[in-house]
Amino acid sequence: MVRRLLPALAVGAIALTAHAAWNRRVLRRPTPVDTDITESIAVHIPARNEADALGDALASVQRQRGIPQTTIHVLDDGSSDGTAEVAERAAADDPRVRVTRAADQAPPPGWLGKNFACARLAESTPDASVLVFMDADVVLQPDAINALVHQLRSESADLVAPYPRQDAVTWLERLVQPLLAWSWMTTVPLGVAHSRQWASMSVANGQLLVFDARAYRQSGGHAAVRGEVIEDVALMRVVRRAGHRALTVDGSHIASCRMYCCATDLIDGYTKSAWAAFSGIAGSIAVNGLLLGIYVVPVIGAVFGRGSTRAWGVAGYAAGVGGRVVVAQGTGERTFPDALAHPASILAFTAINGVSWWRHLRGSTQWKGRRLAG
Repeated sequence: MVRRLLPALAVGAIALTAHAAWNRRVLRRPTPVDTDITESIAVHIPARNEADALGDALASVQRQRGIPQTTIHVLDDGSSDGTAEVAERAAADDPRVRVTRAADQAPPPGWLGKNFACARLAESTPDASVLVFMDADVVLQPDAINALVHQLRSESADLVAPYPRQDAVTWLERLVQPLLAWSWMTTVPLGVAHSRQWASMSVANGQLLVFDARAYRQSGGHAAVRGEVIEDVALMRVVRRAGHRALTVDGSHIASCRMYCCATDLIDGYTKSAWAAFSGIAGSIAVNGLLLGIYVVPVIGAVFGRGSTRAWGVAGYAAGVGGRVVVAQGTGERTFPDALAHPASILAFTAINGVSWWRHLRGSTQWKGRRLAG
């Protein structure tokens, strides 16, 4: 059975790699302008227990060039590790930085913590014409916001969703993190997504989002996705459904993020949301099964097969590695030897999906000390 399927699986891997290469060609890359952007820009940073990362994130926003009318708003969401103190030290030396301390309590019924924090931040800046939402572990290059607002206005867009470079250090990070960019560059036809603006083809990363303020509020903002665990993609969908224009762009040259610093945090971080990624348990089983078939089964054929079976297995494995290389080169991530472990990355991803569903069905999913409702 596997021997008969192997040619189709290998051809599937080759086709997906070719698609990723095409997406790399059409993916927009924001560039800054030499003149100042004089719009009123509000940068919002929700932070809960981010004392180790927030200082670098704030400093990178403070160093931004070409955006003189910018304010920086940090909401400390009940942190217990000194996050508020980091923000307040920055505010003491920079009047652009404003800090709000929130009590350590569960968000209102129906809301998730980050979504509620972002909604509160947006409410605090009613006069801004551009709203930037940024995670507390993101570091920006000095011209990042200038480039993104220029992209927003030059393309008559209402949402620009850059994908920051994902920094990975530990072995599990290096297995899993590259799959973030690889997954959508391999599967979503970006040219169609941008021209047609179909909500179903939305790709966004909540680490960094740039909105036209009026469109944000007209589409409902974070209140419209209050209970969504994958709120970034949900935000782009509601923006597009409201008739506004949203773009996914390459942010690897202007922003970077190390999401998780240890295996425990990585597993907890992904398991809080992976169960919601594929429209139910049947969809999750189907997608993960397809990934295993296309990217893991060929390795088995290459190692244990003979003749044409081995040849197809090698071809399928090589195509998977090639796809990872194409995406890594386009996003500034590590290529070798990490790309060679692509089948192991798929196995790790599948295992995390299984753990995510197990925790979700048991009602034991937590993130940063808060239990997430099922």
